[in-house]
Amino acid sequence: MMKINVTVNDEQLEMEVGYDEFLVEALRRYGFNSVKRGCDTGCCGLCTIWINDQPTLSCSSLAVRANNQKITTIEGLQEEATDFAKVLVKEGAEQCGFCSPGFIMTILAMKRELKNPTEEEIIHYLTGNLCRCTGYLGQLRAVKKYMGVV
Repeated sequence: MMKINVTVNDEQLEMEVGYDEFLVEALRRYGFNSVKRGCDTGCCGLCTIWINDQPTLSCSSLAVRANNQKITTIEGLQEEATDFAKVLVKEGAEQCGFCSPGFIMTILAMKRELKNPTEEEIIHYLTGNLCRCTGYLGQLRAVKKYMGVV
């Protein structure tokens, strides 16, 4: 075990992590339960967080590599997340909610990165975010509405 220092949602935190422990495990152990475990292969997007404001799959990132980094989970973006969640619900695209934190983290990162994206760019950005409940069309409608794409 080793100690790392991270900033999680703008708060300094010293974490004790294993040398081979993935960030998803450490974050959940420290109470950040919005970070979900899904596939453990980097394919589903459930574990998406931001490291230094970049979307990152925490199931394929070693916790030791997060030392001295800025980590953001959905708990640190409540206002933005709520704004998008309202659009998602209004479009009838919210289902069980298990994938929502990772999906929303990806959407919020996309909104910061892409200005006036095309539908194709949105679909490309969302590749790797899996949802077992929806057919994705409602989610795409909600994303386009949130992004201001008609």
